[in-house]
Amino acid sequence: MFPGKRWRPFCSDGSGIMKRMTKFWIPCLAMSAGLWAAWPSFALAQHDRHAEHADEADHDEHGHGDHHEEGVVTLTPAVLEEMGIETAVAGPGTLEQSVRLTGEIVLNPDRLTHIVPRVGGIAREVRATIGDAVREGDVLAVLESSDLAEAKANYLGALQRVSLTRATLEAKKKLQGQGIVSELDFLAAQRDAAEAEILLRAADVKLHTYGFTHAQLAGIDAQDEEKLLLYEVRAPFAGVLVEKHITLGELVTDETDIFLIADLGTVWVHLTVHQKDLARIRPGIPVVISAGYGFPETRGTIEYVSPIVDESTRTATARVVLSNEDGTWRPGLFVTAQAVVEETTVDVLVPRSAIQMVDGQPAIFVRGEKGFQPHPVVVGRTNETFAEIRGGLKPGEEYVARGAFSLKAELEKASFGGEGHAH
Repeated sequence: MFPGKRWRPFCSDGSGIMKRMTKFWIPCLAMSAGLWAAWPSFALAQHDRHAEHADEADHDEHGHGDHHEEGVVTLTPAVLEEMGIETAVAGPGTLEQSVRLTGEIVLNPDRLTHIVPRVGGIAREVRATIGDAVREGDVLAVLESSDLAEAKANYLGALQRVSLTRATLEAKKKLQGQGIVSELDFLAAQRDAAEAEILLRAADVKLHTYGFTHAQLAGIDAQDEEKLLLYEVRAPFAGVLVEKHITLGELVTDETDIFLIADLGTVWVHLTVHQKDLARIRPGIPVVISAGYGFPETRGTIEYVSPIVDESTRTATARVVLSNEDGTWRPGLFVTAQAVVEETTVDVLVPRSAIQMVDGQPAIFVRGEKGFQPHPVVVGRTNETFAEIRGGLKPGEEYVARGAFSLKAELEKASFGGEGHAH
């Protein structure tokens, strides 16, 4: 294998190998025994070192966060304000039991008018349009009417005939006293004067049916021929023009509905009452009306419940009248109503948001000497907003009325060893 040398084993009888192995393993075994003997001291030292680091870390943690005693949440006033937590004193209140109804805002038909001209004609002026606020007596449109012109002419002719027959009658009365006029002629003059009065009264009534007042009739004889043709369509009361069915130059008749005016100072609410609620809904019950989407809530009273149930829907209609001076409640709006069917005075009444589930049971956070602590409570009757507390919260105790969920989160965070808000 190697040039010039012959290979041979370390020892032909194997004793050389044993000697060398003995020299190798004895020191190794001695070293291992030494390490084994020293291990407990080393492990203890390592444990002590880790414990010191843990103590330092724990010290650092408590130096930067809240320390909540078990079941108690302690927060500074600044943190309470930041979290939006508000407290109240437990006490009595009135719990309202209500029925939820749906409905819509409708026009008050008692303050609604369809404007129909009393005489036909051609629209020469249209002065109002949809959405206009009008006052009583405002001119909405002007019609040119031949029928009106004829009626005015008849009235003026009747006025002149009355004047003439009266003068004739007075003259013949004097002449009859002088024996110049016969009694027959005097009676004929009386008859003519009476007929003239009848014709004038008929012409007067005709114009009154067209909407003319006595003051307007007094000024007719001063009008020129063009004005005799004109008929003014006026608003009967103040309101808002909600419909318009007339255009300039259009021929309208005395049956044409040309405007619709509504007084929106009051509106009606038609509420749908299902069969299951009919026994509890009656006139006089207070309701809270809401349309959502930023509309303010308003209160009213049910004034009427229809005595007949609709055959197709099996529902009745309840009516509420609302004041609407600012125009908030627009007809057509969908609304909901909470009809208060029962009111009960209870010893302790709290907002439902004050009740939180802690350890699987309802609880309310009560302020104590060291902070807020959840008290298990017995909940009685409730509505959508408030709840009766029958046990666990005494009158006069200060409790968290708003923001209780945030306190519950702080309590759970503390139970898992998390950091709380800083003091």
